[in-house]
Amino acid sequence: MHRIEQGLKLDIDRIVFIGRTFEEYLDMFSLSVESLKGKKILDCPSGACSFTAIGNKLGLDITACDIAYYHSAEELKNKGLQDVEHAMEHMQKAKSNYIWDYFKDVEELKKHRLSALSDCSNDMRESSERYIAVTLPTLPFADAEFDILLSAHFLFMYADRLDYEFHIETLKELLRVTKEEIRIFPLVDLEGKRYEHLEKFIGYLTDNGYSVEEVNVSYEFQRNANSMLKIVKG
Repeated sequence: MHRIEQGLKLDIDRIVFIGRTFEEYLDMFSLSVESLKGKKILDCPSGACSFTAIGNKLGLDITACDIAYYHSAEELKNKGLQDVEHAMEHMQKAKSNYIWDYFKDVEELKKHRLSALSDCSNDMRESSERYIAVTLPTLPFADAEFDILLSAHFLFMYADRLDYEFHIETLKELLRVTKEEIRIFPLVDLEGKRYEHLEKFIGYLTDNGYSVEEVNVSYEFQRNANSMLKIVKG
């Protein structure tokens, strides 16, 4: 989440390595396994999510990329185990900021986070070619290399430390490597407030000929984080 010179490792202490499960991805992005078959998919940035690991086992074609992948699977798994523990301690204190129907309690949430971490780190060891180290706003992929790009819990969430210029530069790069569509979730910051430049961001896209739709989704865990941006090219 920090701009550093391309190719240098980010200090592992500055990475929070926590991820969502494959099922959460389907719900966050209103997707089904059938809708993704035959598509080349990029998860960017993917962190400790199990979307790539489980999706590929189901016959999908998914590539994961993240700044964290400059580190080894073993380093990241150890970091992730610590991060899940810290996150759950925080969650106990901040339970009212979340809606407890997707997960019934903190213990169930912890099981899902540990499951995602385990699937991801195991797959990193077994299929390391699927996990590409990147430093946004630059991606090492060809133009229109992927049909669909999914971007979760990154751009708008960190509006306090990633400025509008970074959002646009990253968006241009996401658009460059995508052939069909991009989905971004959620549309709020860490405090659950709608991204302050979202209308400006959407205006940039429509002015450049892209079709943009704000879509409500069935997934809501953080309060107000229940919609995504669907950007269709051409």
